[in-house]
Amino acid sequence: MRLSQLFARTTREAPKDEVAINARLLTRAGYVEKLMAGVYSYLPLGLRVLRKIETIVRQEMNTIGGEEILMPLLHPKSIWQTTGGWDSIDILFKLRSRTEKEYALGQSEEEVVTPLIMRRVNTYQDLPIAVYQIHWKFRDELRSKSGLLRGIEFFMKDMYSFHEDQKDFERFYQVVKEAYLKVFSQLGLVAKVTEASGGSFSEKISYEFMVLTDAGEDEILYCDECEFCVNLEIAKVKAGDTCTKCSQGKLNKARASEVGNVFDLGQKYGQDFNLGFSGRDNEKQYPVMGCYGIGISRLMGVIVEKSHDEKGIIWPEIVAPFQYHIIPLLSKDESKNKEIIEMAETLAREHEDDALIDDRDGVSAGEKFADADLIGIPYRVVISEKTLKGGGVEIKKRNETEVHIKSSLN
Repeated sequence: MRLSQLFARTTREAPKDEVAINARLLTRAGYVEKLMAGVYSYLPLGLRVLRKIETIVRQEMNTIGGEEILMPLLHPKSIWQTTGGWDSIDILFKLRSRTEKEYALGQSEEEVVTPLIMRRVNTYQDLPIAVYQIHWKFRDELRSKSGLLRGIEFFMKDMYSFHEDQKDFERFYQVVKEAYLKVFSQLGLVAKVTEASGGSFSEKISYEFMVLTDAGEDEILYCDECEFCVNLEIAKVKAGDTCTKCSQGKLNKARASEVGNVFDLGQKYGQDFNLGFSGRDNEKQYPVMGCYGIGISRLMGVIVEKSHDEKGIIWPEIVAPFQYHIIPLLSKDESKNKEIIEMAETLAREHEDDALIDDRDGVSAGEKFADADLIGIPYRVVISEKTLKGGGVEIKKRNETEVHIKSSLN
């Protein structure tokens, strides 16, 4: 991709109405643009990052047996009345058509997925089933802030599992937990599994996957010796207490951002729709359901919050829009420029899917370097008269100061 052809330009000034680091840097670097509070457009570079995060999540969900589907965003009022959500969920967007019919915009999909799956389940032998989608969600947040960390419209992976009994749900929860931790690890994030209230989704305890960040809107207590972690809202302990799980560590208080969650839905939705299956004793019973979410767009914001410096973003290689930011620097000696440009173009062709070339005319070397740091691609590759004399190209990793002269990018 050529920087000269990107319609989205970098800017020196951050938007005055953005406070969160992720929103300021992503906007300045040309990854996103805010339409209104909690709603963003994803520009070419931003969409590449979003798709790479999506691919990692999809691979892990497929690995544990999830079947990908795509469900509607627009839901009839009747299914939300069936579960009681129409009147009890305050973040539900409600719409009225010209024919006076009422609809909801999907903030979760239990009302859609339960009939979809359970109409196809006859006996316990048809279970377990796990289906997921990666799609947009809408929630009527009173305060949409923190950039991509809390939005009215956001991109999310939500999976729903159906089980014969509680024991099988708990077995599958452990499988999902390990898959989630693997996802976050690949993204360079350390997530703590936190106990929390099920909120409007469930009366049972839920589990949230929290990444420590000052931009987070949750406060947690975590043990410095073991994996115990709890959301402060439901905690019966306080900072400084001895851990109740390992009896050795101390509990620390920190701000964190939720990047994933698991809800034990019990048998509520099968009962609400009166959709069950024939159990081992041939009696009708209802499935135990689980709901599992990962915020794809939120993860993009969290990565920037955790991985940046005063110059800009530092993308992990696995989700960076490109691996190489190629910068040809023309010489005062015109005879050298053809060689510089030819080498830059050759490298760009050889790494077509992984290279962004800064082919802009009339832009100083300092400005090009500043933009490279802001955009945050893992490797800056400079071709100049000096590097040609040294036998190749100058390569610098975004999060390092040392430069290397190499004959190729391999």
